Amino acid sequence: MPEERPRLKIIHTTSDLLMEITGWILLVMVWFIVLKAYNSLPDIIPTHYSANGNADGHGPKVSILLLPAISTIAYIGMTILNKYPHIFNYPAVITRENALKQYTMATWMIRVLKLAIVVLFGVIALVTLRNVKTGQEDLGAAFLPASMLLIFVPVAYFTIKSLKK
Repeated sequence: MPEERPRLKIIHTTSDLLMEITGWILLVMVWFIVLKAYNSLPDIIPTHYSANGNADGHGPKVSILLLPAISTIAYIGMTILNKYPHIFNYPAVITRENALKQYTMATWMIRVLKLAIVVLFGVIALVTLRNVKTGQEDLGAAFLPASMLLIFVPVAYFTIKSLKK
């Protein structure tokens, strides 16, 4: 049975609020751009890109709506999850003494990851729209390494920071 962790209310700082507002603004912008371009899209568009960034799957234009939809669902889900930092997995043992620090770092990490997800899905949507207009079929070879860095660097950073005493 897992240890009973303290349930604390994390007070949001200005940085927290700015990160949240930035995420919501980016999410709305991606929806706006995709919906604005939707009617002018051809019936078939690139829907999947290989690891080297080349389009290797095509499908109906409605599939472009999946990109902002998935990022919206992930963003909202992670926003709700962030209200319960006592249920997260931590590399360190959570005690009354370190709970506030650990929870604060963990909720900040979730905010960074939420923003990264919106940026990644937004870039895929924008590049797909560009590709449709220009006839290109590539996401760019740098996209996969850049997306991995955008996700794993914050996780590694906050994990290491969490383990430091």
